[in-house]
Amino acid sequence: MPIDAAKALAADPRLGDIGWDHKDIQLYHLGLGAGRPATDPDELRYTLESKLHVLPSFATVAGAGMAMMGGLAAPGIDINLAHVLHGGQSIELHRPIPVKGRATSTARVAALYDKGKAAVVVLRTEVADADGPLWTSDAQIFVRGEGGFGGERGPSVREELPERAPDRVEERRIREDQALLYRLSGDWNPLHADPEFAKTAGFDQPILHGLCSYGMTLKAVVDTALGGDVSRVRAYRTRFAGIVFPGETLRIRMWQEPGRVLVSVTAVERDDAPVLADTVVEHA
Repeated sequence: MPIDAAKALAADPRLGDIGWDHKDIQLYHLGLGAGRPATDPDELRYTLESKLHVLPSFATVAGAGMAMMGGLAAPGIDINLAHVLHGGQSIELHRPIPVKGRATSTARVAALYDKGKAAVVVLRTEVADADGPLWTSDAQIFVRGEGGFGGERGPSVREELPERAPDRVEERRIREDQALLYRLSGDWNPLHADPEFAKTAGFDQPILHGLCSYGMTLKAVVDTALGGDVSRVRAYRTRFAGIVFPGETLRIRMWQEPGRVLVSVTAVERDDAPVLADTVVEHA
């Protein structure tokens, strides 16, 4: 059986040492489109080492890029990576991420759900340094054709958006070369760079990384709804609802509620096709 849930859930966690410094932070921020305008004081917080702060979504690439996907090689999981989709992502911040750090990463399969025609693997990574926990990250991975193993169906988390108009609407243009820059932070999947590979996957051109849209969205929320203060972010989660192409524009709608911002992200040029859904930023 390709998936042995009991074996995967009982497997020992994978431990690793990770590290990062200001260059990794700056590269990640540039990959999200930071630095426009280049001399804007608000943008220099993302690009200039003497003023640098760390966008919390950096947790998804810190130290080892897409190492979380190594969890799909855990005992009890034997699947075709061509059938894998990144279905959702969440991070919980225990304290602000430092500009330079060394930490220990502990990764494991936290849950396995049986959706019938697909399986959902929840890969959990907990990161701590000498001062204690830094963040916990969950990646929800859909594996087509691997359901039917008899497991629980799992929760269905949906965030109902308010019926009123959004409090803020921001648009963020994706550069033509943005996927090429973002992939330098660790996701080398040719789907985001190679036109021929993209065609074999059914796309006319390479698509943007879902985690790039994820980071761009958090930056827009921090810069507008949270007054530019990254330390206010406590948690951030989303469901990847659709693709977006380099050169397109993200339309980011925000509804502010006590302690959180609800967000909807769509692609402007394709009649507001969904990109991110069930998106929530929890904050102080």
